Amino acid sequence: MSVQPGSVVRFRHRQWVVLPGDDVATLVLRPLTATTDDAIIVHRELAQLLGHTVPSERIEPDHFPMPDAQAIADAEAVRLLWQATRLQLREGAAPLRSLGRISVRPRPYQLVPLLMALRLAPVRLLIADDVGVGKTVEAGLIARELLDAGDAQRLAVLCPPALCDQWATELREKFHLEPVIVGPATLGQLERQLPPGRSLYQHYRVTVISIDFLKLPRNREPFLQHPPDLVIVDEAHGVVPAGAGERDPRHLRYELVSKLARDPLRHLILLTATPHSGIRDAFQRLLGLLNPSFASWPLDQLTPQQQRELARHLIQRTRADIITQWPEARTLYPTRQAIERTYTLSLPYRQFFEETFAFCRDLVERSRNLPDRQRRFQWWAALTLLRCVMSSPHAGAEALARRHAAHDDEATALIPLLWADEGSEEDDRSGLALDPSERLPSDEVPATQLEAAIVAPNGLAEATKRRLRQLERLARAIAPADDSKLQQCIAIVRELIEQGRNPVIWCIFIDTAEYLAAHLKQALAAAAPDAAVGCVTGRLGDEERRARVAELLQAPRRVLVATDCLSEGVNLQEGFDAVIHYDLPWNPNRLEQREGRVDRFGQPQPTVTAVRYYGRDNPVDAEVVEVLIRKATQIRQALGVHVPVPEDEGWLAELLVHRLFERPRQAQLALPFGPDPTEQLLQRWDEDSQRERARRTRFAQAAIDPAAAIEELNACDAVLGTEADVRDFVLGAGQRLGLHFVPDEAQPGVWTIDLSPAALVTVPDALRLALPRDQRAGRWRITFADPPPAGVTALVRNHPFVATLARYLFELAFSGQATAAVARVGVVRTSLVRAVTALALLRVRYAVSRPNRPDTVLEEALVVGYDLLAETWLEPDQALPLLEQARPEAEVALGERRELAAFALDTLAPLLTQPEPHGPLGMLLERRAEALRAAYQRVREAAQASKRGLDVHPLWPPDLVALLVAQPRLG
Repeated sequence: MSVQPGSVVRFRHRQWVVLPGDDVATLVLRPLTATTDDAIIVHRELAQLLGHTVPSERIEPDHFPMPDAQAIADAEAVRLLWQATRLQLREGAAPLRSLGRISVRPRPYQLVPLLMALRLAPVRLLIADDVGVGKTVEAGLIARELLDAGDAQRLAVLCPPALCDQWATELREKFHLEPVIVGPATLGQLERQLPPGRSLYQHYRVTVISIDFLKLPRNREPFLQHPPDLVIVDEAHGVVPAGAGERDPRHLRYELVSKLARDPLRHLILLTATPHSGIRDAFQRLLGLLNPSFASWPLDQLTPQQQRELARHLIQRTRADIITQWPEARTLYPTRQAIERTYTLSLPYRQFFEETFAFCRDLVERSRNLPDRQRRFQWWAALTLLRCVMSSPHAGAEALARRHAAHDDEATALIPLLWADEGSEEDDRSGLALDPSERLPSDEVPATQLEAAIVAPNGLAEATKRRLRQLERLARAIAPADDSKLQQCIAIVRELIEQGRNPVIWCIFIDTAEYLAAHLKQALAAAAPDAAVGCVTGRLGDEERRARVAELLQAPRRVLVATDCLSEGVNLQEGFDAVIHYDLPWNPNRLEQREGRVDRFGQPQPTVTAVRYYGRDNPVDAEVVEVLIRKATQIRQALGVHVPVPEDEGWLAELLVHRLFERPRQAQLALPFGPDPTEQLLQRWDEDSQRERARRTRFAQAAIDPAAAIEELNACDAVLGTEADVRDFVLGAGQRLGLHFVPDEAQPGVWTIDLSPAALVTVPDALRLALPRDQRAGRWRITFADPPPAGVTALVRNHPFVATLARYLFELAFSGQATAAVARVGVVRTSLVRAVTALALLRVRYAVSRPNRPDTVLEEALVVGYDLLAETWLEPDQALPLLEQARPEAEVALGERRELAAFALDTLAPLLTQPEPHGPLGMLLERRAEALRAAYQRVREAAQASKRGLDVHPLWPPDLVALLVAQPRLG
């Protein structure tokens, strides 16, 4: 049989809507009362053959069922059906397709990257917004839009290994995509599920892949044989190497992404909050992934044409930029309150530190006549031992106790054991740099590196052995009561908890984190027994870390002790609102990443507290605070954004060794002071800050009119519904179905649903099964605003409970069961009308055709009005307010209501069952189709290829879902 997309057919005892398909031999059918998620594919010829013997297998033309004038109810029952119909739309007739399928409410400023992307063909975009602005949401919107519109078929997200689970969760929960994680632990299982002869990367539509797994040649080549046409690269600054040498571990990542970027048709989205790490060549390479010509453009001397072209592909906004352009965003971000707290070493701890410092000074002195590379190893050994000792006596003791673990005298082979590559899940070391200063530090105590640097060519001298054993004894002798750093931190934690804060405490080493967590548990057991303490370190796998944090969030008050395994890309704002830097990082870039875990979009508290904690009489902390931390803070306050410290090779080791050991030596020996690397660093940092200020001014996208994004969001809201629409629907429908909502007096906009068995007796089974089962004390706290307060669930339009409620009511209305909850026909007597007016709720379908793209069918729930006596139509903007506002002002007898409903149906039925669009209603739908076509062209303004040949036309007839007859109240 020949059926057109959008038509209604009967198959297997139920009605279906025909959707567009790519295969002429099959039909794509969606249940009449369901969404496209429930669509099935039916083989035409097979259905025809089976239909000869099994009539239900025959596909036959049908029509949408008309309402029954006898099954009549009140106006509220009809309004609930209208809301359920609109909230069920997934393929909504709106200019932005993605908003119908996501479970997050994007802010207008988050639509700007999407509007930029839709004007590019292909999409090549670098999103470099500030930490915590919502780059994941911005990238997810683009990906969802391209997939839904048919502009992309497959998506791959390339990210650091630790972020794979988080990306998969975000795509699944917020964007309703079904990703698989590809990595060493999942590869075998995924390959066993493949059909014969099909590649893993062909088979799965959405993948999240560890970039350090994929960069290796044995994994890269299968991926590049069937690469996706849409790629998102997270933490893109970690992809480009600092120099041209292949020793940089980022070289393999860059090689992988470069090969993907060479395809001129591939969509590529790069995400980073720190696109410029102080190395100009690296930033140029990053831009070159978008367009090869960008890599050679002089960024400080761009022509107006170059600046306009680059601005099409780059968006870089601070929070101040966003708040200036979008004042309503002011309440979306917390205010960061940075405070400094100090401690003084106790006598036992001071003795331990001074003995260790003297040993490290001798180690640096011994390195003076060594070759440059070996000298740097000695520097890092000395600095690392100091870092361990000042982290905690426990970490210092463990570093010294484990010093005999390695016996290899070749230091170059031992670097990976101290400075772990971001891809340390792999055994391949071909990309490691020679200089450990470029590596992210592991949270294990690096005893092997100490051993390699301390051991002399002829073995370890006996005097040195005795000295190291003495240092270990001093460390072991420091009791927790004498650890002033520990005791003062406990006092700070108690203070924050009393203020209602939930802090994250950052440590460098696992031994310190476990030591601190154990003593915190003991100290808080009496003072704050309801405060749970959790510890997350690199010894836990990704799944264990996630479970540990999730368990901690169940406690009324909580403290998380963590190493830097959680400091990059992980979101902690929902459960924590303060940070304590128990160990100050030596690079302020890491400080910003730590604080950004809680200071970000979605933080429910108006302020977050960052405690920079350091030793008052500790020369190492003093140098880091004076030279790096305070300078970074000054730049951030002046510019409104963090500017990374320049990351030239070996800068940190040279700077600290000079300030800790060389300057005191020169002063002691009355030697002339040599060049100070500090001044050079600060000068370059200032220059970078000025360039960053100028670049962010140029690429903050201030030229994009905020009204444009708001216009598109409002157009989508008109089709799909707003937060207020969801609230009215859930509260109204839930109460009619037996749910009890109690408003929270302390938190306006928050309600509590009673989930006790006694309260759910009258609730239908289908709805009861959609309620959460893990709520404590049988209470579920909800809101309809996104992001929600801590411990509260945001019910947005695509939340499973909202979707279930809408679907249940829609199916109930068509089930033929008499119910007061929802109805297809209603009559109301109101003074809002002067004549008997039929308000018809129509479900209208539109066919959208674009060259070289599959056809799509979009839907909208449209309310139109018809004056039954004058026989004239009302426009939707006149009819919808009547439906929303009409309330019964007088009783209407049952017989009269049925008579009015029958009269309205008899009048409208012939107008809606014409074989072709007819009269004013047909013209109205044509105007709506033209408006939709104009909206598509508007959002794709510069993508001329997508505009040519675009056609939108209504599919006739529309479905008459419900009818409300408004009778005027006279006198």
